[in-house]
Amino acid sequence: MSKEPSTAKKVAEYLLQIKAIKLEPKNPFTWASGWQSPIYCDNRITLSYPDIRRFLSQAIANEIKAKYPQTKAIAGVATGAIGIGMLVAEALDLPFMYVRPQPKKHGRQNQIEGQYIIDVPTVVVEDLISTGKSSLQAVDALRKANINVLGMLALFSYEFDVAEANMNEAAVELTTLSGYNTLIETAVTAGYIESEQEAILKEWRKAPAIWSPK
Repeated sequence: MSKEPSTAKKVAEYLLQIKAIKLEPKNPFTWASGWQSPIYCDNRITLSYPDIRRFLSQAIANEIKAKYPQTKAIAGVATGAIGIGMLVAEALDLPFMYVRPQPKKHGRQNQIEGQYIIDVPTVVVEDLISTGKSSLQAVDALRKANINVLGMLALFSYEFDVAEANMNEAAVELTTLSGYNTLIETAVTAGYIESEQEAILKEWRKAPAIWSPK
């Protein structure tokens, strides 16, 4: 579920403005998964802009206060959501932890970094949702540590059907500040892309795993 339209549009505008999201329909990127994509999202860039990171972290904090007033801790998904997660925790005056993709291979071999209490009501903060797989790995690690995961808040989602299916299967409620459809609409309105490029971006969205530039 995405946030209200005004917030979603503002987030999309910011991400386009600072090139945290790049749209290259004619010169696609290659993701780590091997997928070819006309869009690339790196929300870490938002951390370099104080006004924008403040807006984003406060928007997530406000959503958490409204949806999960019982929250007692924030967990960020490493590495992309460590920064924004810390800012959200600071805005809410709550403890913060982050979750590695895998346990460390040395030292204490932690996967969850930070102090936490068993059964503590926790909201997971993510920067980006594609298929949701890595995000749900973090949720699984938290649940195995007997941490009570209330839900997940993310900055942006590609809004893939597979992500929704994965979240539903894992019984994780996901809320995002903005998503792919709002982004494309905003990009067209603001003149970042032309109608021909819009068509390419919409076509990719239908079957990203098998899409290739023509």
